[in-house]
Amino acid sequence: MIDARLSAAVLAAALIAGFAAPAAAATPTPAPHRTFPPPSFPKEKLHAEYVVEVNAKGQVVRIKSGKGTKYATFNAQTYGNALQMWIRKPDGSAEVGLYKVTYDYDPKTHHVDRRVSLLSKGGSWGGDEGAADVMMDTAKKEAAQAAKQQQAQHSSLPSLNQITGKKTPSPSPAPLFSPHP
Repeated sequence: MIDARLSAAVLAAALIAGFAAPAAAATPTPAPHRTFPPPSFPKEKLHAEYVVEVNAKGQVVRIKSGKGTKYATFNAQTYGNALQMWIRKPDGSAEVGLYKVTYDYDPKTHHVDRRVSLLSKGGSWGGDEGAADVMMDTAKKEAAQAAKQQQAQHSSLPSLNQITGKKTPSPSPAPLFSPHP
């Protein structure tokens, strides 16, 4: 009885090993993971500031003036951030006006500190649309125009039937296989 169990266990192990070995051999090795070098951070403190116009919703309408750094990447990031800002009071209300937004980068911590201060209240831009909304509307219009151009381009192409001179075959159902011959 013990010999029969032992024989069955050995047979089962041999079968498993027999199936597992080719499967393991057929498993592809993963491609080496591509690593990117860490970004190079500036070694000095950076300071950028922008004067922005804020509408009645608290959205930045435009940047009136600005002072950047010698690092174009930092300037682009802070400029884009300032354009997309919402400046509101803690209760959620907003005040139309000119605001100063400053960005200070600390090379020791790699932290950028942003500060906002009101320069003057009021302005003729209180009803204007926010810069971020304008950018989104422009992107939607450009995408719709590109889709329209692409569709016009595709409609001028000949059909597959015209190219091959044959009718495109229709899909057929997959063949059914019977487990018993």
